[in-house]
Amino acid sequence: MSRSDMPHSSLQALLRDLSHGLRRLMRNPLTVSGVVVIAVLLAVALFAPWIATHDPLAQDLAGALQPPGAAHWFGTDEFGRDIFSRLVHGARITLYIVALVTVVVGPIGLAVGVTSGYFGGWVDTAFMRVTDIFISFPSLVLALAFVAALGPGLDHAVLAIALTAWPPIARLARAETLSLRKADFIVVAQLQGASALRILVRHIVPLCLPSVVVRLTMNMAGIILTAAGLGFLGLGAQAPLPEWGAMISEGRRYMLDNWWMVAVPGGAILLVSLAFNLLGDGLYDVLDPRSE
Repeated sequence: MSRSDMPHSSLQALLRDLSHGLRRLMRNPLTVSGVVVIAVLLAVALFAPWIATHDPLAQDLAGALQPPGAAHWFGTDEFGRDIFSRLVHGARITLYIVALVTVVVGPIGLAVGVTSGYFGGWVDTAFMRVTDIFISFPSLVLALAFVAALGPGLDHAVLAIALTAWPPIARLARAETLSLRKADFIVVAQLQGASALRILVRHIVPLCLPSVVVRLTMNMAGIILTAAGLGFLGLGAQAPLPEWGAMISEGRRYMLDNWWMVAVPGGAILLVSLAFNLLGDGLYDVLDPRSE
């Protein structure tokens, strides 16, 4: 095979692997349902201004606390704001939190884990003791502490959640690295004079990525719940932003007579969290080599 044919062959192999993985992913009906929910969430967030039937911040005190009906599909809140429109725009906030936390947590946890597992010794001890300190506290409690120190706000909530979500990723990457660092191909690379950075980037990190991606996907449900908890306590997104946890907090005083104010955002949180868990289970089945 000539050199000019090698990139084409590699691309064909990649496309074949992706096609095979997608077929396996779609074979599980629960995974398909999770993918559908997440796809709908992405579409709703992307086209929120066109899907929403009302301005999510517009108040109409004369139409406050109206039950679901033709004019307001999911009813209105105590200020007469349309709950369906607030739910639709709240999808943007939820995805913003999930995406930003994942982008921050993934590289940090992976870097800490592979470095700790590869070098061992005092490096492993120092990194893992710091990790143990973070893991020893419940994530919501630790996030509350960080937000209390930083101050309420959406960006501070994202930072606080990220600071509490990286340790499990680091522990997972370390465990994967410990099982790989004595492998024959790693020893051969070391004997050939490859630097530690090259071995980590070219050999160990790619092999750790599948497990980390699965864990990040399943962590998204926890991120959503933690963000909703902070919003419920008034430490996340601030009024009048239509964040789902804050919507539940605003509606809890009226929930006995106006159930839709709590049930609608609560149902959205439950459905999206379940969808990410189902997607994570499906990705685990596809990416885990032992499932072949």
